[in-house]
Amino acid sequence: MKNRSFFGAIAALMILSACGKKEEAAPPAPAPQPFPVTTVAQENATVYEEYTANLEGQQNVEIRPKVNGFIQKIYVDEGQEVRKGQLLFKLETQTLTQDANAAKAAVNAAQVEVDRLAPLVDRKIISKVQLETAKAQLAQAKANYSSVAANANYGTITSPVNGVIGSLPFKEGALVGSTTEMPLTTVADTKVMRAYFALNEKQMLNFSKTFKGSSLEEKVKNTPEVTLLLVDGSEYNKKGRIKTVTGLVNATTGTSQFRAEFPNPEAILRSGSNGIVRLPVVHNDAIVVPQNAVFDVQGKQTVYVVNKDNTVKSKIVEVSTTSGNNFIISGGLEAGEVIVTEGTSKLKDGMQIVPQQAKKEAAPAEADAPAKDTVAVATKTTTTKTVTTKK
Repeated sequence: MKNRSFFGAIAALMILSACGKKEEAAPPAPAPQPFPVTTVAQENATVYEEYTANLEGQQNVEIRPKVNGFIQKIYVDEGQEVRKGQLLFKLETQTLTQDANAAKAAVNAAQVEVDRLAPLVDRKIISKVQLETAKAQLAQAKANYSSVAANANYGTITSPVNGVIGSLPFKEGALVGSTTEMPLTTVADTKVMRAYFALNEKQMLNFSKTFKGSSLEEKVKNTPEVTLLLVDGSEYNKKGRIKTVTGLVNATTGTSQFRAEFPNPEAILRSGSNGIVRLPVVHNDAIVVPQNAVFDVQGKQTVYVVNKDNTVKSKIVEVSTTSGNNFIISGGLEAGEVIVTEGTSKLKDGMQIVPQQAKKEAAPAEADAPAKDTVAVATKTTTTKTVTTKK
């Protein structure tokens, strides 16, 4: 009984103590924080698709000897500009010259025989068959002489085109011939440079869908002018045009080869060098958003959309093209929606924020800038991505 009374007293004291305490207040909810936002709008966007290219002269002609002989004289030097018909090499053809003289003597002898037999036939001393045989031998001798004389002339090698001399792997005194693996030199006509680049099957399909035309040739004609990025990152000051594309896909590489041509009046471009061809593709009424506004959730590209009550809600979007600073959205967003552009890692669905509209900076004017209300971004399919945004 005493124990029960003791525990009852303790319970009564605890109840009185609890009743005497003042009820503690819950901690206040954090105030909404400011976040930069932007209103989604449809704009015309120019995406620059970039492809690594190999540069070659309009004509790259390998100079090879047609006859065997020692190089007697080299009349040009590496890098020298030459004209069509200009003398390049002289081969020692003494043996061929002697053969030509012998062939010429055979022609003279055959001619003498024909001249001797002709009057005898007229007098019917010999048959006409003998004369015809002598004439056939004369024709054979002349043909042999022409062949030998031509070979002797092949010792003098001239340039078949206007251009620039490449490397000279052989020096004077070297023995060369028609079976020599390396050419004597290469003459490159660099007034017009050709840039060769390739598109894989997926890129080729996009190309065919992007540009209008009932044939591949018409689609190529409807492509805009292209630009060329040099190895130092600068842009070549002359624009070019795409001229041709192979009709078949290379079975080994799975690519189709394109050829663009650029004027080269100042000889800035060199045959054998590399560059990057930039092909502009216009996306009309595209939705362009800052890359910082898009984040990845389990492989899905997502943005935070701001509701009318300033609460945020995550939304999955489809990214069409990537640039250095922007994404072009092909699905999931509509014009007029407001999205958070920075600090998305701090947000959760249902969180309330204080929207702060981001101010768009005007891009500096350029001579070849796109029209007003056009955003120009750049993406490359085979090289490092770059971006140029114009408003």
